[in-house]
Amino acid sequence: MSEEYPTMEGPVCPLPHIESDRVVMGHGSGGRMMADLIRSVFRPPLSNPVLEAENDAGVVQPTPPESLAISTDAHVVSPLFFRGGDIGKLAVCGTVNDVAMVGADPKYLTASFILEEGLAISTLQKVVASMQSSAEEAGVQVVAGDTKVVSHGEADGLYISTTGIGIPLTKNEIGGDQAQPGDVVILSGTMGDHGIAVLEARGDLGFETNVESDIAPLNHLVSVMLEASPGIHVLRDPTRGGVATALNEIARQSNVGVLIRESTLPLQPAVQAACEMLGFDPLYIANEGKLLAVVKREDAEKVLMAMRSTRYGEEAAIIGEITHEPRGRLLMETPLGSKRVVDTLSGEMLPRIC
Repeated sequence: MSEEYPTMEGPVCPLPHIESDRVVMGHGSGGRMMADLIRSVFRPPLSNPVLEAENDAGVVQPTPPESLAISTDAHVVSPLFFRGGDIGKLAVCGTVNDVAMVGADPKYLTASFILEEGLAISTLQKVVASMQSSAEEAGVQVVAGDTKVVSHGEADGLYISTTGIGIPLTKNEIGGDQAQPGDVVILSGTMGDHGIAVLEARGDLGFETNVESDIAPLNHLVSVMLEASPGIHVLRDPTRGGVATALNEIARQSNVGVLIRESTLPLQPAVQAACEMLGFDPLYIANEGKLLAVVKREDAEKVLMAMRSTRYGEEAAIIGEITHEPRGRLLMETPLGSKRVVDTLSGEMLPRIC
């Protein structure tokens, strides 16, 4: 008696539809759809020899330094696009700036993408192109990455995490615990531009301001500052929590007082008007293309002039000084000459902004 084997009519497990203009769960499967997504969306704009090797980790050969600067960050801004920027530009510049704030020259980035099912492929392509443009301006390479897909409704379309690696430009220690009484505090430009731009993009203002986000890579600005003077004690980018929170952190880390003068704070009229209408204090509004520098008093003018000679430091201003007392606190002098305590932001003023 011959044995008869069952026959299959049609595929038992249907293949996913590969041609799609939306992110689907198959794009995070680790299979052909994911490979096609990487090949068509990520690789062309970010291509470099390290990435093209297609290994689990990128092998780079920097000039052998005594140390490396490493930072990592996650980006969850909503909406994904706003006047002056998008989540891709934010992801690159945010991590580049974190590395630069310890006086290092950023060289390499890695990027991890969390994609929500249903995200338009064209949207993802715009974000990746923006990342490449920002990376090119900063002079860094994206040398490794990863992609995961979550179900519809489990993300704001797209989340990006980035890690940056840089090489120190100076042997002098730059950090939040290095501020000294008598030092001068410099702010590289106007406050609150990023926060107001994102708020307007959400439709929460109720009026138009035409304020653009200040997102920018600041590593070239930092390089110019260090060339002007090695006497920079602290660099800090005042992102979430704004200028006030960053200066409070420095005051606590260095166990010093910080005094700023309200009359010297650079602020766009449109940002000031928006803050007054909404009851916000611009000192707490997020920035993504500004830095605070604490500099030796004798070097302050040299650093300030160097900053003003650059694209992202044209509106730099001296806004205060480091004092002995009150230790760990930030004070602001009003135009009337009185002083008030400016505390750390206790909560999240604008969620999903960085």
